[in-house]
Amino acid sequence: MSAALEARSIEHEEPEAARPGTRRWAALGLVCFGALMIVLDGTIVNIALPSIQRDLGFSQSGLAWVVNAYVLTFGGFLLLGGRAADLVGRRTVFVTGLAIFTAASLACGLAPAQWMLMAARAVQGIGGAIVQAVAFSLILELFREPGPRAKAMSVWGFVSSAGGAVGVVLGGVLTQTGDWHLIFLLNVPIGIVAIALAGPLLPAGRGLGLAGGVDVWGALAITAAPILAVFGILQASEAGWTSPAVLVPVGLALVVLVAFVLIERRVRAPIVPLRIFRSRTVSLSQVVIVAFMTAFFGWFFFSPLYLQRVLGFGSLQTGLGFLPAMLAFAAMSLGIAAWIVGRVGPKRALLAGMSIAVLGLALLARAPAAGVYPVDVLPAMLLIAVGGGLGFLALILIATREATPEDSGLVSGLVSTSQMVGGAIGLAVLVSLAAARTAGGVADPAALNDGYHLAFLVAAVLTAGGLFVATRLPDRVVPA
Repeated sequence: MSAALEARSIEHEEPEAARPGTRRWAALGLVCFGALMIVLDGTIVNIALPSIQRDLGFSQSGLAWVVNAYVLTFGGFLLLGGRAADLVGRRTVFVTGLAIFTAASLACGLAPAQWMLMAARAVQGIGGAIVQAVAFSLILELFREPGPRAKAMSVWGFVSSAGGAVGVVLGGVLTQTGDWHLIFLLNVPIGIVAIALAGPLLPAGRGLGLAGGVDVWGALAITAAPILAVFGILQASEAGWTSPAVLVPVGLALVVLVAFVLIERRVRAPIVPLRIFRSRTVSLSQVVIVAFMTAFFGWFFFSPLYLQRVLGFGSLQTGLGFLPAMLAFAAMSLGIAAWIVGRVGPKRALLAGMSIAVLGLALLARAPAAGVYPVDVLPAMLLIAVGGGLGFLALILIATREATPEDSGLVSGLVSTSQMVGGAIGLAVLVSLAAARTAGGVADPAALNDGYHLAFLVAAVLTAGGLFVATRLPDRVVPA
């Protein structure tokens, strides 16, 4: 991108973003309020799946698309949403994402048939991806000083974790009543209020503009590659890694990714300037994010299965079982993590958080089939939550601290894409390994538990690998 475009972006956005006072904190509240919809959706829907299946008559494989349709579009549009915010303007794109997600939530809540729910979920994923990606870049734009930025990220993390805590309990309650429509309709009033407040609260930056050209083919390629990869990997647990259902889409994803690199090298205004990967901090942090998200995807996927299929918990009891860990994560995000990062620095905080999470995963890898929740589950969950609350804040700060204002949307999009796509890839590996270990003992709690043990152990090993990569991150970053 040209120097003129960069200068124009800074000219339009700097005064608004750098203005001190309470307005930017009110804007942060709005961003968190909008992102709350995404968090609630991610925790409520999985618990409500049996109710949806009974009401609309989904088969077991068809029911998976209620989740997959959302994950595929969410993972594919994260980076495009972040870059669109840089080009068009963050407020405009954020409001657009809110409108898409709100309208799709209404359609989900009113869906009378399977095809309508799946289509609405796919559209909901697009809106959710836009909101998630732009939320990061808005925070980076509003808070450019290290201290306030760390506090703002803590608030954002607290809302995410608190929303997750509310979601696991609320999902259990709604599942008990059997009225799954409300899990989607709850998003509608939240979205309407957020859209109404966006104009007066968010900075009115116009972005870099489209005068330098739009990388249409690059945008299509970088969107299609994650969708194909995630689609293929999500089939692995049922079809096997050597199945054409996995190999064909993953192979196509690699082809599209190579094509994307070639496009970005030649196009005049690339959607993802490859120069961003010259930064050692940006490149290594993406690897660490993938490893860390694998641990958390695995924890959220296998722990409910262990509680329900091995220990015999109900859906509401499972939600309540997650509540202490979610509250611990929220407490870390509220200020404890920021205080620690401020005292020891982001890198040391990251290494400590990942080490604590590895210990928690290792404890879950030995939870017995006749386990007791206060002894065999709760301590491990608390360790993972505390480690994640500390490590995620430090990791995001490290990953984004080299970003210039004009690249904040790009970097935040990369962070979000690594979280979603990397977590999905890691989870597919864990699911396949667990299924292979369980073999024919799908109805035997002991056999199931053997599979869960392997999944938690591999998650711990992968996180330890990410911890090693994190030691190679620079202690200090010299601004570009």
